[in-house]
Amino acid sequence: MHCLSRAAIAVAAGLFLSHCGPDPEGLGDASLDDIRARGELVVLTLEGPTSYESPAGEPAGYEVELARAFAASLEVDARFETRRDIDGLLAALERGEGHIAAANLTITPARRERVTFGPAYKSVTEQVICRRGGREPTSLAALPGTSIRVLAGSSYEETLEALAADHPDIEWTARTAGSAMPLLEGVDRGNFDCTVSDSHLADFARRRHPELDVAMNLTEERPLAWAHTGTIEGLSDALSTWFADVHESGFLADLDERWFGRFGEFDYVDVARFVRRVQSRLPQYRNSFERAAAQVPFDWELLAAQAYQESHWDPDAVSATGVRGLMMLTLSTAERVGIEDRTDPQQSIEGGTAYLGELYERVPDSVTGEDRIWFALAAYNVGMGHMYDARRLAERLGRDKDSWDDLARTLPLLSDPQHYETLRYGYARGHEPVRYVEKVREYRALLEAQNI
Repeated sequence: MHCLSRAAIAVAAGLFLSHCGPDPEGLGDASLDDIRARGELVVLTLEGPTSYESPAGEPAGYEVELARAFAASLEVDARFETRRDIDGLLAALERGEGHIAAANLTITPARRERVTFGPAYKSVTEQVICRRGGREPTSLAALPGTSIRVLAGSSYEETLEALAADHPDIEWTARTAGSAMPLLEGVDRGNFDCTVSDSHLADFARRRHPELDVAMNLTEERPLAWAHTGTIEGLSDALSTWFADVHESGFLADLDERWFGRFGEFDYVDVARFVRRVQSRLPQYRNSFERAAAQVPFDWELLAAQAYQESHWDPDAVSATGVRGLMMLTLSTAERVGIEDRTDPQQSIEGGTAYLGELYERVPDSVTGEDRIWFALAAYNVGMGHMYDARRLAERLGRDKDSWDDLARTLPLLSDPQHYETLRYGYARGHEPVRYVEKVREYRALLEAQNI
């Protein structure tokens, strides 16, 4: 059976990955060698924050990236298929419609009776999530009388069933969905008091719906793992070896940081204001950011995030030092990039983008990947001369001058006379570019979260 892949057959319900009908013969792969001969690893998943359709129409997310890396270790491609809900996912795995199920699955006794789990790759806490200002139970004794809706077939429902044995007045209803996100959105709309979600999904949801609040933890930390049938020879060993390697190499830690460490500590006022302005201010400038991004090696979300950090998307913004406009350009910088009116939003975006692109090109070639972007953003804030000084100082201190993480530790030392008096460009408030880059990265992540 041939199955069209990825976004090509996305359906109106919003599923982004291929979802073919069941193959009565199954995949027919009895061993890891069969998978390699086939040339693809079939990954069953659910639509949600960790596996979704990117703006380019491609599968994206934490689970997608992790599964692709495992497939690459086998020298095969990953093909993703969605299922509607958890029960459908596990049933499809049992029927042989996929090799693994990667969908934020908590290891539970009930699930162990149906499938085999690979090594744990993340630990999460199940939390009761409610709406600020509404009913927020902070203890098990307060749960009775609370309107609770949870994901059908989920570990959350298993948890409530176990708790109900000692607290029979706890009641809830269940809804079929691919993830807890629709239920979190239902809480935000006031359709019911609370739901239950894994901690990392709740943290993500609060960046889209800042009125959501964590009322209480319902469990201790629990492991997440991929599921498989246990019948494909060599697959279990391959998973064990690979996950041990990615733990040891730091790949898993880096992936966690990239997908779940993108947000700073939750600041209700800042996040709520940002979400409001995404709706009220950004639409009139989005096309300009997208056009500008087409000319440089940055995505439009990064440019928009930088502009928000600079001006909160206020074209009339002005600082005490005379910088103006959406991108807060100095008069000399505006003249340098050919901008006549710094308060004109289109000109400001074009000018700020051109200047950031110029700084990006001036970053030493030894700085690679996203570190190069963070160097350029820091230089936009503090000046390239001070960035060169920070690199010299990092080298003296035995740090990696090409690593943003090491530069972020070094830049604040530019305000210490013991160090800045020995450097070419002298004193700088070095903590400011570090904070600047952190906030741009966070606003970029918040902006991306609005579109997932």
